[in-house]
Amino acid sequence: MIESDLHDLSDDADYAASQQQGSASVMVTSDSSKQGSSSELDAAEIIFLKDNVAIHPTQFASERISGRMKLIKQSSSLFMTWIPYKAHSSDARISDKDRSLYTIRAVPFTDIRSIRRHTPALGWQYIIVVLSTGLAYPPLYFYSGGVKEFLATVKQHVLLVRSSEDANVFLVNDFQNTLQRTLSSLELPRAVTVACGPSNLSGDESAMNENEEKADGGVNNGIVSASQFHGKPRHKGHDPARDISIQVLEKFSLVTKFARETTSQLFGENQNNEFSSTKRRTHIQTNLDHPKKSPNVEGNVPDESHVIADPLEFDKLSLVWGKPRQPPLSSKEWITFLDSEGRVTDSEALRKRIFYGGLDHNLRKEVWGLLLGYYSYESTYAERELLKSIKKSEYETIKNQWQSISLAQAKRFTKFRERKCLIEKDVVRTDRSLAFYDGDDNPNVNVLRDILLTYSFYNFDLGYCQGMSDLLSPILFVMGDESEAFWCFVALMERLGPNFNRDQNGMHSQLFALSKLVELLDSPLHNYFKQGDCLNYFFCFRWILIQFKREFEYENTMRLWEVLWTYYLSEHMHLYICVAVLKRYRNKIMGEEMDFDTLLKFINELSGHIELDATLRDAEALCICAGENGAANIPPGTPPSLPVDDGSFYVQQDDEVL
Repeated sequence: MIESDLHDLSDDADYAASQQQGSASVMVTSDSSKQGSSSELDAAEIIFLKDNVAIHPTQFASERISGRMKLIKQSSSLFMTWIPYKAHSSDARISDKDRSLYTIRAVPFTDIRSIRRHTPALGWQYIIVVLSTGLAYPPLYFYSGGVKEFLATVKQHVLLVRSSEDANVFLVNDFQNTLQRTLSSLELPRAVTVACGPSNLSGDESAMNENEEKADGGVNNGIVSASQFHGKPRHKGHDPARDISIQVLEKFSLVTKFARETTSQLFGENQNNEFSSTKRRTHIQTNLDHPKKSPNVEGNVPDESHVIADPLEFDKLSLVWGKPRQPPLSSKEWITFLDSEGRVTDSEALRKRIFYGGLDHNLRKEVWGLLLGYYSYESTYAERELLKSIKKSEYETIKNQWQSISLAQAKRFTKFRERKCLIEKDVVRTDRSLAFYDGDDNPNVNVLRDILLTYSFYNFDLGYCQGMSDLLSPILFVMGDESEAFWCFVALMERLGPNFNRDQNGMHSQLFALSKLVELLDSPLHNYFKQGDCLNYFFCFRWILIQFKREFEYENTMRLWEVLWTYYLSEHMHLYICVAVLKRYRNKIMGEEMDFDTLLKFINELSGHIELDATLRDAEALCICAGENGAANIPPGTPPSLPVDDGSFYVQQDDEVL
């Protein structure tokens, strides 16, 4: 690679090809615009147009959403739009209103930080557009080609330079110094995907979009602000190397007034194309018994006439068909599930028992390994001890890989230095109010750091992301052994790893499934969210990302996790827990007519005030109630899915083929 060419596109085949193509293939201007005045041309000049550009909401190629990509010049500003086509048939697997979730309506390039180009050996080229806030749009696949022309056209109108760290990353309007530029490019793997961004395009162009495009509706969501930690105060300094992971993953659950106002057309839909689950939902809800309403105990809820009646109402009540919770599984009872050599004789019965009662704390070290899949239910005492010994040696080998890096090597290993710095800053503020992690120079904090660094070498593609320390902390607390904690964490990340993927498709699929479950199980609440521009469900982001870790006290978090890990009724029980919490407070949400900002503030303030047993009962009832219809609303492969033990769970992004 020639050093002098690192920051210029003039050597790039993308640019050269576009020059050969000429203006006929790249510069596209509508006839109506040509006939208008020069001021109208300035207001809305289409300089690039490409059809058959698609996104993939799920892992199935058949469910891709195709649309039209445009670059639009307005005076001296450049905008990008992507509008999905309407579904061509009534039996389309993804409805128009769901397609509209991903609409990109006129995002200005002043709001774009970088564009990452992916060119897999097999499959189609795609790009990931990252905003200056650190958020990213879903990958855009160019099924008919055009990435070269797209980048070349952008370069003609804005400053576009290569990242010195990654030749496939093009930085937009990058006026930072070289160090900051490098740090920005390194943050791309932790960028969080959003459906859209803010628009400043003129009204003339908006009208032109409505006349020319094949789909209606637009989506514009921006995410900023901060969530709160439990326990002792955490002091944070500004660090450019961590802006994305800190400000997005940790702080995703709050949204500002500006962000709310940019979602005015969220989930815009064609009224003639209703999702087919409406009929199923009506059938479910009209055949359920429900308890009588209790007197209003909130104090500030308006008259009930302002709240739409709901057949599944249970504000301040437990669902009558939720089974009572049981005491935790005791050591004496645990023995009855084992044969003389330590094998679990009935794993389903064991998982059912844990689902309804959890575990005594002194059993967690032994049973969590089984629930997470580190040990097999068919393994004996002797086999588990042998596996511990083998895995301990393997762990030390992996750990030695980063421990043996010299200072001279580290100076030339940017990603290692960046990840190490990020981990060291996170672990010193993870659960420090807990005695296990409290105090200066606490050895358990050092072990937490070592495990996370080792994991970043074990799974180098995924590395480390904000939130992983929250997931590891209870595991280390329970296991008490570095090697065992590491391998149990590995097993958990096999299920939850997609939550931290660079394109955030794992989180998107869960939020999408949550919106469909609320629509199925509580249509009035769903309609309220729709009217209030809240259908993105980003207020549930923290719940899902770290599995309610910051919503409950430490003991209750551990009990909740072991219930979720049983996969007894559903591997997606965490989504039904989200629905249960929302339904429990639906009267307050709807009665007080909470807007987007108020709702987000209210949801975050629920932390530490959610009753676990009642919520689990309600979630169980909702899961049973939804039945097959609920499962059908969750896309296959939505995390946390049981991993396929073929060594291919994590694949490099550039090698994926859809």
